[in-house]
Amino acid sequence: MTSHRLDFLPLGSAPRPTTGDDLAARLRRVLVEAAGPAVQGLDRAPIVAQLDGADVASLEVDLTGVAFGTSQHKPDARRFASPPAARREEATARRVRVDAHPLTAVDLPVDVTAEAEGLRFAWVEGTDGSVGIQPIEPDDAHPVAGHARVAVDRRGLVGTLHGILAVALSSQGVQLTDLDVQIDSHGPRSASVRVDAKVRKSFLSASVEAVASAAVRDDMVLEVGDVRLSSGNPLVAAMLGMARARVEAVANRRIDLQAALPPGVRLVDVRLDAGEQLVLSARLG
Repeated sequence: MTSHRLDFLPLGSAPRPTTGDDLAARLRRVLVEAAGPAVQGLDRAPIVAQLDGADVASLEVDLTGVAFGTSQHKPDARRFASPPAARREEATARRVRVDAHPLTAVDLPVDVTAEAEGLRFAWVEGTDGSVGIQPIEPDDAHPVAGHARVAVDRRGLVGTLHGILAVALSSQGVQLTDLDVQIDSHGPRSASVRVDAKVRKSFLSASVEAVASAAVRDDMVLEVGDVRLSSGNPLVAAMLGMARARVEAVANRRIDLQAALPPGVRLVDVRLDAGEQLVLSARLG
């Protein structure tokens, strides 16, 4: 599944939509075009919009049943480039909500709930008679609030990873014969991961183990702890030497999650619950 940021959404001929139904229909068409053929069911996704003057009072998108496959599709940059503007009117999407219970990402069911408030944008009418939406970056004077929750079945995730890795390794003549992923939660913001894999190449068969741990501090700094890649087979361990050096180099790193976000977007909380389901949630404010 590949995503591309769109800096302009063309919505057809001017003037701008004046009813929620018109806006919803135009948004559906442009999202289907941007997503490409690897995304199935988006043309039937319910979209409900309510307008209040230039503002979008609410926008709800239900992606339940939509299937996202792997694709190298990229939207035509010329179609999604902002035209020379004859008129520009700033507005706010006061509430935007996306639900999927679930959508499918590369055969993996993913349950999603996301909501944002205070998203600024501009209606742009082009000199060519077109109209579209141009997002405006948030800033400290116009912050964005919201929350998101993403949940996947742990066994389903392992199965999907097994399929992806098997294809990637087969191109190198390596067969992935077994894979197990164990994710343990050590509190709401701390987790460890252990990956056990068995691979075969020609007459050589071996087990490979990878472990890592991570925690998010109260100030929203991600600390990456123990990271190791190893094999009980000396020959395979030697072959892993270069990869192991790159993997273990990320140990003891600190990543300021807040610093990675633009002004006006403040990460208040992030949590991971690991059980039969893996649930990642975040809150902005």
